[in-house]
Amino acid sequence: MKNTGAVFWKQAKDTLKNKTILIQFIMFPMLAVVMEYFMKIEGMPEHFFVKMFSAMYVGMAPLVSMAAVLAEEKEMCTLKILMMSDVKPFEYLLGTGSCIWAACMLGSCVFGLAGEYQGKLFLAFLLIMAVGTAASILIGAAIGTWSRNQMMATSIGVPAMLFFSFLPMLSNFNETIGRIAKVTYSEQVSLLINGLGQRSAGFENIAVLFLNIAAAFGCFALAYRRCGLG
Repeated sequence: MKNTGAVFWKQAKDTLKNKTILIQFIMFPMLAVVMEYFMKIEGMPEHFFVKMFSAMYVGMAPLVSMAAVLAEEKEMCTLKILMMSDVKPFEYLLGTGSCIWAACMLGSCVFGLAGEYQGKLFLAFLLIMAVGTAASILIGAAIGTWSRNQMMATSIGVPAMLFFSFLPMLSNFNETIGRIAKVTYSEQVSLLINGLGQRSAGFENIAVLFLNIAAAFGCFALAYRRCGLG
């Protein structure tokens, strides 16, 4: 836990200095608040923008941030130094990932308040966002570990981010995309958020979320070993 805590605080300080990473956690919550309170369209579902941007936020911010952080530390040889300092792969992933997860959860609180969720619904909303964010962080970690440098991480991470963040929105307009999207964590996050207060999470929702997390963790572990870091 000492190593994990040290990595967490190191990443927290680096994030505050890195405006490119920091903006990822601020942009979508700000957009959701602005559009929620200043854009009123007749016939639009209640809290439409909060629900839409929440799913997009889960698919974008943690994935891009984690991939960028890992790729940068590989390129600058910081990761090698940490490994030589007896920081284990799990400790590094937990420390860095929990820092990004905590930053994303602050943004999720903004979404929850803008969506006027209260009591149990607010906690349920945060739980959905927390699980989705964890899946996204693991995918970002796999991309960042596999990439040789930041440029490569960007070239792989951006298409992945666009796929996971925009898929829930596109599934609303196309049934075929909707059927394909159901196997992704971001679509399940969208379905669960839209169903808050109306239906509880089913077996399919939970199974898809945790299968996504398991697959992402497996990809990270494989990339870690292939790149000679473990």
